[in-house]
Amino acid sequence: MAPAATIRWCAVMSVLMSFLLLSPSMAIYCDEDDCYDLLGVSQSANSSEIKKAYYKLSLKYHPDKNPDPESRKIFVKVANAYEILKDEATREQYDYAIAHPEEVFYNTARYYQAYYGHKTDPRAVLVGLLLVLSGFQYLNQWTRYNQAVEMVKKTPAYKNRLRALELERSGGATNKKKTHKLTNKKIEEDFSQELDLQIKGAEKPSIWGLLGVRFLLLPYTIGKLLLWSGCWFWRYKVKKAPYSWEDASYLTQRSLGVPLDAWINIDDSTKEDLVQRRLWEKSNMESYLSEMRKESKRRR
Repeated sequence: MAPAATIRWCAVMSVLMSFLLLSPSMAIYCDEDDCYDLLGVSQSANSSEIKKAYYKLSLKYHPDKNPDPESRKIFVKVANAYEILKDEATREQYDYAIAHPEEVFYNTARYYQAYYGHKTDPRAVLVGLLLVLSGFQYLNQWTRYNQAVEMVKKTPAYKNRLRALELERSGGATNKKKTHKLTNKKIEEDFSQELDLQIKGAEKPSIWGLLGVRFLLLPYTIGKLLLWSGCWFWRYKVKKAPYSWEDASYLTQRSLGVPLDAWINIDDSTKEDLVQRRLWEKSNMESYLSEMRKESKRRR
């Protein structure tokens, strides 16, 4: 399903990109019309001439003056053209778009920045950006996780454990009839849930790991880190208290540069030996590394 969805997404993006490339960059201002032609002025007209032309046309096409439905459409176009040309900044951008129609993306970006950049609350933009990024992040993690699980299910180890679970639940008897396919499928689903597959590099997604959630919890995270640092400094730097097992284990793991998940999987006896060596002290770490090098040479 993931590859098909990717193909569809790429197809949609390709169509949109083609549309942008084929559309004139100045069309984003007055659609397919020329803003100057709509007001009946030349490109060299000054602001006073543009203003007079607009008032003249508004008296002719304003819905209050002209009940014709077509006049309303014309008035909307004229009003839009006036909004663009009355402001020096947007008029300069429009003139640039006319002179450089090939710079599609640059002209489009300048247009939306001018019209929507100052009208949008930066906080709303930030929230929207975080939501979009978090959504993409969550979908990407689910896709990677599902692909990894499907690969694991094809391995002999998984199939053997599935077979063992089936034998355990059936009391050692197996039935190969087709009528039991649904039962076997249910066993496989239950087995997948029991295993709670967590594959390194493609872990099951969690909302707590999303960018938006982490950003919202940033003040709490910083406060917690500062409190922890303060307690550490007071306990071990000021009061000179001996390290607790948890803190000594943390220092050992950090000194060895071992990832947390790998450290957790080390057997308790090895952990205890490493912690007792006090490897966070430079001299002890040098002695330990020297022993490891000698042991490595001896095994060769």
